[in-house]
Amino acid sequence: MKRFFDIFLALTLLFPMIIMGMAIAVFIKISSNGPILHWSKRIGQHNKAFLMPKFRTMKINSPDVATHLLENPENYITKVGRFLRKTSLDEIPQLYSVIVGDMTFVGPRPALFNQYDLISLRTENNVHKMVPGITGWAQINGRDDLSIKEKVNFDIEYIKLSSLYFDLKVLLLTLRKIFVKKGISH
Repeated sequence: MKRFFDIFLALTLLFPMIIMGMAIAVFIKISSNGPILHWSKRIGQHNKAFLMPKFRTMKINSPDVATHLLENPENYITKVGRFLRKTSLDEIPQLYSVIVGDMTFVGPRPALFNQYDLISLRTENNVHKMVPGITGWAQINGRDDLSIKEKVNFDIEYIKLSSLYFDLKVLLLTLRKIFVKKGISH
């Protein structure tokens, strides 16, 4: 049922997101050098690596690490990127990942390939068995403000509460968080 919901929602959103995505692509291209999309190596279900697309928000040759690990992240984020991150519009290309089955709308956020502490803790707690999501329970409960352990605890709680109803609740709370912009550092 969850996969059917993902495909239905992704296809419903596809046309409006393509139109919005084209406008974003133009702004990215005229404001900075480099590609429009950044393909980030992420860890998916059963710790299988996949490439996740996002609109590029970082300058070319930025280190490939989680933003919170950068000494001065603002030095690496483009002007348009700052807006895209605050509004979560940089996530639009992830519809592709939902359609091909690498991601779902709601689930634990996929770890970067080099977030070994997060990957290890998720594996210990069987979170790695879940399909990663564009948004998740940890995202709406603190996002960038959470420690690795707190994120995994929310992931474990999500597994216990997981249902179509709960996913709808998380999606609605995510929209609210985007408009309030709470818990988004970069």
